[in-house]
Amino acid sequence: MSVSQYDLVLERTLNAPRDMVWKAWTDPKLLKQWFAPEPYEISEVEMDLRPGGIFRIRMTGPDGFDTGHGNPGCVLEVVDGEKLVWTSALSPGFRPAELATEGCEAFPMTAVVTMTDAGDGKTLYRAVALHKNQADRDVHSNMGFEEGWGKCAEQLEELAQQLAANA
Repeated sequence: MSVSQYDLVLERTLNAPRDMVWKAWTDPKLLKQWFAPEPYEISEVEMDLRPGGIFRIRMTGPDGFDTGHGNPGCVLEVVDGEKLVWTSALSPGFRPAELATEGCEAFPMTAVVTMTDAGDGKTLYRAVALHKNQADRDVHSNMGFEEGWGKCAEQLEELAQQLAANA
């Protein structure tokens, strides 16, 4: 996938096996444990991992931050164990989405998450947030994309390591 000037990219080599990283991404109970940068948390998750399925999260924080019930996004592509793509521009069933008026749900984005074996039980993890224009990209960047998604990747790695140790 080529990256455009409107994209934000996070890439890390996680010290955890790919199957456990995938499991943490695709099991709603596990996703709730790492998908928000602490001290924020995910209080609700809905996932139907098939094209046209729902991808919805609700994030809350100690400062009163709350995405409400979270706008339901749409899963676009799933390659088992390797790739998950969803967008907030569409609702489930590929219907055009109603966007919020503020926060990260106020602009449409598409997330492309890939995982590849990096050898020695490690995973090359890549998350790309695609935006329609520079303004939306800048809003997302200024909201703390690098720091927030980076912290989430650390939390994902820790959880995947725990899953691997208990497997």
